[in-house]
Amino acid sequence: MDLPRSFVIREGDLRILNPIDAPKLATLGRAVKLRPGSSLLDLCSGKGELLCTWARDHGVVGTGVDLSTAFTAAARERAAELGVADQVRFVHADAAAYVCDEPVDVAACVGATWIGGGVPGTLEILERSLRPGGMLLVGEPYWRIDPPDQETVEGCHATTREDFHDLPGLVRLFQDEGWDLVEMVLADQDSWDRYAAAHWLNLRRWLDTNPDDELAPQLRRELTEDPLRHVRHRREHLGWGVFALLRR
Repeated sequence: MDLPRSFVIREGDLRILNPIDAPKLATLGRAVKLRPGSSLLDLCSGKGELLCTWARDHGVVGTGVDLSTAFTAAARERAAELGVADQVRFVHADAAAYVCDEPVDVAACVGATWIGGGVPGTLEILERSLRPGGMLLVGEPYWRIDPPDQETVEGCHATTREDFHDLPGLVRLFQDEGWDLVEMVLADQDSWDRYAAAHWLNLRRWLDTNPDDELAPQLRRELTEDPLRHVRHRREHLGWGVFALLRR
């Protein structure tokens, strides 16, 4: 049980595996008013930057769950680096099936609502581990601009327009599922650029040193196609944000 090796290559030495930078991640931690001792569950925790930096900056405790052995190992290293290994732990497991032994104050899934087949299913998964009155954090794309054609839809890693909502539609979806939106931190175009372009550099450096690897043709094709896809489609049309929710 693991993510494909291409994920590890693409993310390289990135610590945040979403189009949100360290200042915005810190802003989110302050905005939701984390308190020392608050308990967090982070599903699809990646390399653990959310949990580790919030443990350092706000004194929270918690668990991160991810399918990638490489990302889980990197998260544990980051916890040790920041001196918070006694506050957080990272588990290699299927996030979709994970439930905490004790309900948590905050349950997060930032940028991986595929674990629940979309936003509604992911909200249900997160709520299994949430204490009454606790907060959910959900990271999700949305249409900044309505895509004009199917090429743009597919250029934004979607199959149909209905795969994503526009921002008002996403807020309505949260409300229809019984949640109040109480905070949000949105990526901007620079956030997308930094995240996307970091992938290109990671891919190029890997290709330069691994030209005969079995993955080289696939990743060479990705490096050729993705920059144009980003500037033509994703950068203009696709937004992304983290949304804080309280059960109505």
